[in-house]
Amino acid sequence: MLAMEAHEIHSIIVLLREEYRTWQTPAVTIISQCDHSPFKVLISCIISLRTKDEVTATASARLFARAGTAESMQYVTADEIAGLIYPAGFYRNKARQIREIAQRLVADYGGNVPDSIEELLRFNGVGRKTANLVVTLGFGQPGICVDTHVHRICNRLGYVSTKTPQDTEMVLRAKLPPEYWIEINDLLVAFGQNHCFPQSPRCTICRISSFCPRIGVERFR
Repeated sequence: MLAMEAHEIHSIIVLLREEYRTWQTPAVTIISQCDHSPFKVLISCIISLRTKDEVTATASARLFARAGTAESMQYVTADEIAGLIYPAGFYRNKARQIREIAQRLVADYGGNVPDSIEELLRFNGVGRKTANLVVTLGFGQPGICVDTHVHRICNRLGYVSTKTPQDTEMVLRAKLPPEYWIEINDLLVAFGQNHCFPQSPRCTICRISSFCPRIGVERFR
């Protein structure tokens, strides 16, 4: 399979930006745009793991109506947090993690969320996907958030050939033009949720189909 030409990623991004206007914006992105709060980005990211976007949005709204800062969140019990974020996946574990994060932020960081991936990874429940999303959406700093959509679609396009999301992030950091780093997650998450599904993607009506070798796709529409 021929590798994607370097210039093709620019054409793909242009087309995805046009299509993005017709798709639903990811819940965590909406939260970041509304509140410009790194803390809310961090907590909503944790809620979003293995959780549908519509559940993330409503669960985050309920929780932040009760406590929207680390200072106030530290006093909310894990049981109450769990009730507020239900039915998010693994809501009881996430509730404990959220309270622990709030307490640690207050104790060690003056209630402020650190703006480096390395510091964020020190928190229980925070992986590279969440850390990158906090850095990019919460602080507007360079980073590449790779979730299952980004990993799958980049491999499907032949832009990378990797086994894990972390491997994909490292390849993208070396290959993807820096001007696309922050937005690549939003574009590909929306693309993956609305069009380029894991199974039976909508290839026959896809505007970037001419660039895509459909690597790993067994059936499409």
